[in-house]
Amino acid sequence: MDYQEIIQKQRHFFNTNVTKDIPFRVKELKRLKSVIRKNEDLLYNAIYNDFKKSKYETYVTELSIIYHEIDLALVKIKKWSRKKRVSTSLANTPGKSYIIPEPYGTVLVMGAWNYPYQLSLVPVIAAITAGCTIILKPSEIPHQSAAALSNIINKSFDPCFFRVIEGGIKETTALLKVKFDKIFFTGSTPVGKIVYQAAAKHLTPVTLELGGKSPAIITKDVNIDMTAKRLVWAKFLNTGQTCIAPDYILVESEIKQAFLAALKKHIDLQDYKIENQNYTQIVNKKNFDRLVDYIDPIKVYHGGDYNIEDRIIHPTILTDVTLSDNVMQEEIFGPILPVLSFDSIEEAIADIKTLSKPLSCYVFTKNKKVKNKILKEVSFGGGAVNDAVMHFMEQNLPFGGVGDSGIGKYHGKAGFETFSHYKSILQKSFLLELNLKYSPYTSTKLKWLKRLIE
Repeated sequence: MDYQEIIQKQRHFFNTNVTKDIPFRVKELKRLKSVIRKNEDLLYNAIYNDFKKSKYETYVTELSIIYHEIDLALVKIKKWSRKKRVSTSLANTPGKSYIIPEPYGTVLVMGAWNYPYQLSLVPVIAAITAGCTIILKPSEIPHQSAAALSNIINKSFDPCFFRVIEGGIKETTALLKVKFDKIFFTGSTPVGKIVYQAAAKHLTPVTLELGGKSPAIITKDVNIDMTAKRLVWAKFLNTGQTCIAPDYILVESEIKQAFLAALKKHIDLQDYKIENQNYTQIVNKKNFDRLVDYIDPIKVYHGGDYNIEDRIIHPTILTDVTLSDNVMQEEIFGPILPVLSFDSIEEAIADIKTLSKPLSCYVFTKNKKVKNKILKEVSFGGGAVNDAVMHFMEQNLPFGGVGDSGIGKYHGKAGFETFSHYKSILQKSFLLELNLKYSPYTSTKLKWLKRLIE
């Protein structure tokens, strides 16, 4: 396939300025919502075949977020697209200054496999809202979900505006050789580095939504039962295959045993099974084998069972874990939850800082000083206090990482800004011109210039 020709056609279409018209963008956003609604059953069946993921969980974690993002964009697009007046200095009076958002142009969106619809289409929604043309490359790992997206998008949109390209490493490598005006990637940190290097050859701006070992810190004053209930849900949602899932827990030593018992209680209450529509498969054998290697039988507090044929790993809690253990060396991305303990908050913070900056951090405490200390001293992308994962649902909170967990933000207005360049404009009048900037440069002019500037 000649990707250069496809992208050149998109660039030509963008240069007609059609996508810069707000009515066009509104029409395409509504088209996307209609296409998804009409094909919900196709999408449900495809993702079930890839993950055994239920309709309920697919709607909650995928489609509802997409619909909500489109609805917000339709309400806010005029406001976000409006030029913004800013103040003008005396040196440029009479005059006015303003900032104009304009779309980057032709963009590449690379989706992730763990939420194949949401993590592909939410950035696409932002790109449409900003006025870009789009190539979407979904992850090939959930191949039926990727095929379903390709099917419904490519038959519903002009390929000069929005096209899905399926494929694996070969196709991705070929796409990255072509110059785009912006690249948006969601996935692992190692692959993110490859994307970043490829983009650098063209000086293409990049947004990287990556991952990392996201901690949950629990102090002794919490409501133990509620904390455990929320963390169990957050960790085992999508079988732990969530980039912002709590990757490990740091619990104050004094309540460790009570907290472990509460975790076990809520895992048992949830009765995680595919037939209960609250659990999924591990996406493929490669990831299944990787996760099984993390399960040290000596350190299993609860769970540890797995089924190779069905690619099922039951919710597993590990205890007496240290930072040097294998399970603490990289993001787990599965239903295994290591529990570590600490005696002082300084110790917990020091442990977190030995690892790369995480995408998320969750603080469970009633102590305001402890909360503020963690939020001030620990660097992470975003997170929550006394909850986990739910910050992702807030469209007014920009979502993204820092350091190894990512570059750039999206969701809501932040997504529009991610796919927009902001042009700064100074507009002057012909009525008046100060001679201070023209020679001859005299001491009197310098005196007046200092008064104006200082």
